[in-house]
Amino acid sequence: MTRPVIFASPDDVEVAFYEAIARSDAEQIGQLWAEDEETLCVHPTGVRLNGVLPIRDSWKSIFATARIRVQVEAISHWQGSVLAIHHLSETLFVGDDPSPHGPLHVTHVYARGAHGWRLVCRHASAADDSHQTMVDNAPHTLH
Repeated sequence: MTRPVIFASPDDVEVAFYEAIARSDAEQIGQLWAEDEETLCVHPTGVRLNGVLPIRDSWKSIFATARIRVQVEAISHWQGSVLAIHHLSETLFVGDDPSPHGPLHVTHVYARGAHGWRLVCRHASAADDSHQTMVDNAPHTLH
């Protein structure tokens, strides 16, 4: 029986997550999650999965259809002593297609437990930032 990897920080888990995606390694992705039936993953399609096994199996299905490359941009990070929240932007590249898909707004929630930091929640959704574009570069006024 192999011992679980101890992740010293949420950033370490996140790096391992994106490395696993780059390798199409659903088993590794499964090992990054907290061992809790309440873990949650919401894919951009809106599919909501609870528990490590359904989450891992969903990644197996994704990897069975195509190789995925992800460009990640960190937007904001917050970290307390036992909980961390990362908001990211992802752009996906599928197979050999050079056209980007996305961007996606992604939130990762990490918890620190007996085996270091682990993912407890990932929520990804299509980004629509069109409302943030200023009309004719006019300044916004807050009241």
